[in-house]
Amino acid sequence: MRDMEDFATNGTGRTTPEQPPEQPPERSPEQPPEIPGRGAPASLLVVAAHPDDIEFCVSGTVMQWIARGTRVTYCIVTDGGAGGYDEQLPRQAMADLRRAEQVHSAKLSGVADVRFLGYPDSFVEASVELRRDLCRVIREVRPQRAIIPSPEINWARVADLHPDHRAVGDACLRAIYPEARNPFAHAQLLKEEGLEPWTVHELWLMTGPTPNQYVDVTPVFDRKVEALRIHTSQTAHFDDLAGLLRTWLGEHATAGGLPPGRMAEAFQIVHID
Repeated sequence: MRDMEDFATNGTGRTTPEQPPEQPPERSPEQPPEIPGRGAPASLLVVAAHPDDIEFCVSGTVMQWIARGTRVTYCIVTDGGAGGYDEQLPRQAMADLRRAEQVHSAKLSGVADVRFLGYPDSFVEASVELRRDLCRVIREVRPQRAIIPSPEINWARVADLHPDHRAVGDACLRAIYPEARNPFAHAQLLKEEGLEPWTVHELWLMTGPTPNQYVDVTPVFDRKVEALRIHTSQTAHFDDLAGLLRTWLGEHATAGGLPPGRMAEAFQIVHID
């Protein structure tokens, strides 16, 4: 069966990196060829509002791209201090716990580069300061592709309505276009820190209302569940976490035209060039 990395409901992606991408490892004969702009990129930046957002939404895709040679960086915007269900735990202790959970979970997925911006949980705004910090990360990492939260409301799923998600998505969009590529935006990044402008050519949105790309994550589903369970402070209360994910990802797979029993993560690919 065709790998879902090569499946999209409509449109075609483009790959136009500023410099030649790193060469991915040779494919095994059973791996299908990838459609440009939709398979594994040479480098990837994933930005999320909270620890655990990545594991819920896109970790299966990330795991499979890493297996194909992608270099991945995670950037978590908030400290996660407003999360969890332990009312006796001080909020700073919760933030420290969630940071540790994120590092551990990322390691299981194969990601060693995890960056935390430390903004207060539940109070994110697309401020100049946040956009500057995101531009700094973009210019340091220099990714071919970025996965970010959608700035749009997804009325079909209440869990995606957190205002931090939309604020981070808005800030990321502004940072990616036009600020990170503009030498005169946040000029101190170039003048004082020596960070040259960088153009992110491929943008994928998660948690949005209009996905147009579905990635089959069935082969790594068990690892995805394991990575999410590491976020004990956020998932211990679920009686059947695997069942919840199976239902949710199964709905994505159905929307993407996959056979029954498959599971997929959903994205909206946005052309920014």
